Amino acid sequence: MAKDTIFKDAAEVSTAPVVALGLVGGYLTARETLIRPLGGAVLAAAGAYAGRTWLKKRGVPTTVGLSAAYVLGFGLSHPLAKKIGAWPAVLAVTGAAAGASYLLVDRD
Repeated sequence: MAKDTIFKDAAEVSTAPVVALGLVGGYLTARETLIRPLGGAVLAAAGAYAGRTWLKKRGVPTTVGLSAAYVLGFGLSHPLAKKIGAWPAVLAVTGAAAGASYLLVDRD
């Protein structure tokens, strides 16, 4: 890839903020636009962007695990929201997924 592109090389991306952007941004987009698929598109785009770094830096097993945590966090936020509220649920799963991404990929 050319160096003058707007995208960083996969090895240079800090994935924890991308994960947080995907989960919080996806929720906020769906909530504010009332278009749930648009929120899903934000979630998917951020997940794919983080996933390329996970794959390059840590390989398939870590990528599969972090991808599962990301998608599972999204899924678990729904029933959790019924117990603790929407924003606390989104922030809780975001903290868990972004924290895992930082510990397993970004920390070095």
